[in-house]
Amino acid sequence: MKNFKFLSYLLIAASSLVFMQCTSDYTAIPGQDGLDGDNGLNGIDGIDGVGVQECIDCHANEHRDPINDAYAISRHGSGTSWERGNSAGCAQCHNNQGYIDYLSDLYVDTNGDQYVNPNYAYQADNNITCTGCHTDHRSFDFETDGNDYALRNIDPVKLVIDPTVSIDLANASETLGLSNACVTCHQPRNSYPVPEGTGDITITSSRYGPHHGPQSTIFEGIMGANIAGSEAYPGIGANGDNTHRKGTSCVGCHMDGDSGHSWEPTVTNCVACHTGMTAIPSQITAWSDFEVLHDLLEAKGYITATGSVVASSSSPLVVPVKDAQAIWNYKTLEEDKSNGMHNPKYAKALLKNTIEYLQSN
Repeated sequence: MKNFKFLSYLLIAASSLVFMQCTSDYTAIPGQDGLDGDNGLNGIDGIDGVGVQECIDCHANEHRDPINDAYAISRHGSGTSWERGNSAGCAQCHNNQGYIDYLSDLYVDTNGDQYVNPNYAYQADNNITCTGCHTDHRSFDFETDGNDYALRNIDPVKLVIDPTVSIDLANASETLGLSNACVTCHQPRNSYPVPEGTGDITITSSRYGPHHGPQSTIFEGIMGANIAGSEAYPGIGANGDNTHRKGTSCVGCHMDGDSGHSWEPTVTNCVACHTGMTAIPSQITAWSDFEVLHDLLEAKGYITATGSVVASSSSPLVVPVKDAQAIWNYKTLEEDKSNGMHNPKYAKALLKNTIEYLQSN
């Protein structure tokens, strides 16, 4: 019995020591380091500069800073076009996010035509920036695929004024069609169709015509009202007789050489083809007829001295189709802003033949 009590006391004492050890501070004794694992296999060394320099060429600050400076003084960068960017009908070209949404393929109607997000409140101060026109490269194999400059669109462009017609400005001088990015916006909107048929046309807006950018359609030689007359029309697109359309592009004239992201053509852009040129002409030779056309339309009471169409919803202008075509041609040439330079022969034909019609009627 005494032995049993002694063992019990001994067990209690040992338990107390264990408890004290678990709750007291102690210093761990480091163990011995384990053996190192096997080294992995070395990768294949790259060739210095290959696969990297292409990126550096465009994305280095030395390259981008002059672009930003040129863009800041351009109409895209410093203009006020984005003030119309809060309108759903205008956001696709006058709003950075609107342009992105328009090209996203997320908003397409039953005819396959693109539009902007109908549920987004576009803001008028969302001016066009680098991210509007540029996104991700379709390929980094520039040697094989060409450099697309990460443009959001280089594909042929369906016209909003007539989606059955597409413009593709790819040619031998620019095989990728980089200028198609310009066509996306520099085309007539679909407010009014080109007048055609017989009878009368009722005009209800002082802004009648191909608002606001028929540059691409003039360049292509389309979407004017081709009134018959003594001057032959030069034909359409690459099959037409417009040397600018065949041998160069928007990018070739407005971005190569000294122009860059200012989009202001310089003599450097021109002398590649016009070898004897020392200064860029301000207009084609036939452009003096533009004032003749203006005066004829003003005399008929169709336009004001400043070129606005004399029409409103409360006081519509009702004219024969041919007269509406004459107004349309005047506004097309005016809105093009190149004084005929984008397509000299087409501009001359529209001027001459429209004047002949008005002078004889």
